[in-house]
Amino acid sequence: MSAQLAVERATGSPVKHLESVPVVETFRGETVWQGTVEVFQVAKPPPARAYGWAVDNDYVAVLGNPPVDSPVAAVRAWLVSEAKETQ
Repeated sequence: MSAQLAVERATGSPVKHLESVPVVETFRGETVWQGTVEVFQVAKPPPARAYGWAVDNDYVAVLGNPPVDSPVAAVRAWLVSEAKETQ
């Protein structure tokens, strides 16, 4: 699978790759995630952005719904979701 395929499955729509953005997310001075986030334009209405990236041997897809409006915000939303799942 790829980040693009993960985003297409999550959105149920074809997507167009827009850019690759390096992201380093820190918390209390420690790096908690570092990688490249792929930014996609979702084809189905309403036009929106979506974000995808690799984690271990899998891919994460995050839809660009408020407050997720950037690659950094997508990573932060995913990290919060992951933290809630492990509690």
